[in-house]
Amino acid sequence: MQWVKPEATPQQLSQDAAQCQQEAWREARFRAWLYRPIGPTIMQDAQGRRFFVWPASPFGDPFSDQLMEEARLASFCMRSKGYELVPAETIQPSAPNAPAGRP
Repeated sequence: MQWVKPEATPQQLSQDAAQCQQEAWREARFRAWLYRPIGPTIMQDAQGRRFFVWPASPFGDPFSDQLMEEARLASFCMRSKGYELVPAETIQPSAPNAPAGRP
């Protein structure tokens, strides 16, 4: 899969992708620590050692996974900038004299 926008140059694509990834990372980190609905539970193993466990279940919050939330936010950012995610094999190589960024 590859992000495509007809009027974007490869350099612009790289800059937009980096900016979206940074913003998504920052927002996902912020949400992961501040908005967790239930705090960790202290459990004890067979040897008596204590450890923290975050509650999880198939009925839990689907956006609580930080990596999934980061990917979703980065994708949203790229789409809001006008990019479309397409399979790489559908992209045709540009003609030698075609303007930059046009498939």
